[in-house]
Amino acid sequence: MNNKLQLTDSQIIDLLGGCTKVAKLCRVSVPAVSMWRKKGIPASQFVFLGATLEKQSNGLITRKDILPETWHIVFPELIREEVRIQ
Repeated sequence: MNNKLQLTDSQIIDLLGGCTKVAKLCRVSVPAVSMWRKKGIPASQFVFLGATLEKQSNGLITRKDILPETWHIVFPELIREEVRIQ
């Protein structure tokens, strides 16, 4: 993930409220999330975390930052927002 704040995966988990909250968001076990602190958050999990991470960071980390190659596929509503803004 490429983001403006350059947060570590552990910091992202903390920003989102800790292992238990992230586990609920991703529908995985708490020990799995705990392991992500060391091994990294799997890219596929950012689909579940994207909107919450964007909200919790007050927009400093966007869904486009999180998934720069596929954001338009995973979050098609952002295309409509981008067109509306222009």
